[in-house]
Amino acid sequence: MKRTISIAAGAALLALSVAACSGGSSPAGPADPAGSSQASSAGFQEQHRGGTLRLQAKAGDGTLDPHINYSNGNWQVFQAMYDGLLAFKKVGGEASYDLVPDLAEAMPQVSQDGRSYTFTLRKGVKFAGGGEVTVDDVVASFERIYKVSGPTSGTFYAGIVGAAACVKKPKECTLDKGVVADKAKNTVTINLVEPDSEFPLKLALPHAAVLPKDTPDKDQGTKPIGGTGPYTAASYDPNKELKLVRNPNFTEWSREAQPQGYPDEIVYSYGLTAEAAVTAVQNGQADWVFDPLPADRLSEIGTKYASQAHVNQLSAFWYLPLNTNLAPFDKPEARQALNWAIDRQAVVKMYGGANVAQPACTLLPPGIPGHADFCDFPKPDLAKAKELVQQSGTAGQEVSVVVADDEVGKQIGEYVRSTLEQIGYQAKLKVISTNIHFTYIQNDKNKVQVSVSQWYADYPAASDFLHVLLSCASFRPGSDSSINISGYCDKDIDARMAEAMTLDRTDKDAANAKWGEIDRDLTKASPIIPLFTPKQVDFVSSRVGNYQFHKQFFMLISQLWVK
Repeated sequence: MKRTISIAAGAALLALSVAACSGGSSPAGPADPAGSSQASSAGFQEQHRGGTLRLQAKAGDGTLDPHINYSNGNWQVFQAMYDGLLAFKKVGGEASYDLVPDLAEAMPQVSQDGRSYTFTLRKGVKFAGGGEVTVDDVVASFERIYKVSGPTSGTFYAGIVGAAACVKKPKECTLDKGVVADKAKNTVTINLVEPDSEFPLKLALPHAAVLPKDTPDKDQGTKPIGGTGPYTAASYDPNKELKLVRNPNFTEWSREAQPQGYPDEIVYSYGLTAEAAVTAVQNGQADWVFDPLPADRLSEIGTKYASQAHVNQLSAFWYLPLNTNLAPFDKPEARQALNWAIDRQAVVKMYGGANVAQPACTLLPPGIPGHADFCDFPKPDLAKAKELVQQSGTAGQEVSVVVADDEVGKQIGEYVRSTLEQIGYQAKLKVISTNIHFTYIQNDKNKVQVSVSQWYADYPAASDFLHVLLSCASFRPGSDSSINISGYCDKDIDARMAEAMTLDRTDKDAANAKWGEIDRDLTKASPIIPLFTPKQVDFVSSRVGNYQFHKQFFMLISQLWVK
């Protein structure tokens, strides 16, 4: 999942990173003297129901349409708004990777050949608009994934029977043989062209959310779509505010899949600088900051407010997508030159230091199956980089570096610009609003040569990094939902990735070894340049209790206590 900018922290948080590290729940503040881990095991605690949770970010995180949005800010929020057939268990810690039935009554019946999944739909679940969820809604939702040209329609859901035709002609999409409803039995059967061991995981993502069948087949943007979760959006202005209120038709059907929320309202305000937002949290005027923590506040947070900060390791990396279809990065030597020139240790310092980030040599982060400990670009070598620029025949060309308007992104962008100048290019920095940055850099019509981006695991699998970011199917010319930002397409690599995904069904160790080899070859080709792997730091107000960190979707917003 792309994930806009995660909160960063610096060396001043050394004590914090030891004292407040949280694989699941963490110190919960005065409202929770007994500790939040007891809350998750004790069920819903009525005495903490109520109040308004106040979140802060510099800008909104793009469209509110769950079939299109691919950023961590809104994916985090979507967990309290939408449901799919399956869900990742909504708890903190390692168990948050466990799959549980959500809108389905139970885990699916899988055919012996692994190509068919049959789900029995729960009865009585209603959308925020009042209509009961039916098998027709499920079928329409899967077809809508293609009709809106969702960013993962050609990857995650490409294996559904009929999907290939839907990807080619989205508006004419029909999955009459791929997603089959049986109204009499209240079942939905999803048929695949080939077995896919990761398919159940993909069904638990927001892109597979079940929406009302009459939802328009186009990006709904700022117009809220009523879902099935405990909250629904009352209004959304990405320049001002997202307001969530309780879904009047929600009744908890599974605490593991979709627990009842605690706050009566969740107000996500946009517009404050990170500096002002941190002050608001310290003063009790806000409850959480999404954006990078200002460097000049780190020492204060790490000492006076350590109990309000929670640090967690992420399966993620920051990287530079290089447009392989535009000069100068259509030349592999030019891409490799920048890879040799980048000082990853320097970039780590810009993000906040070694306590919250580690230099990345590989595209697959540590902890992701298939990760291998190689480092083919270990230290910056400007002499080698300059030589490669000359070999590429691109010396002196103009290069624009596109970044979002947050402080960390701008700092890294300026460093990349300066580095490009050093190795022989004429480089400039282009800063654009955070709320349009991600869609802007995806669309090849905008002719972005290099940008700064991040990728956070949708689920723990090598394919979620390499196949999603760099497969031919992930490149959609002229689309704001083209997650292969580099526009890279190597059919040989594609075939090898397909082989690895097939092998994963029978021999995971052998598949992981193949993924490691593919990772190394892609790193050498350098369509994207890995920078570092981050940690997440959540800074919350003193009144917040029941903090839980979900490995898939981060802090569980709906489970926070503010009363």
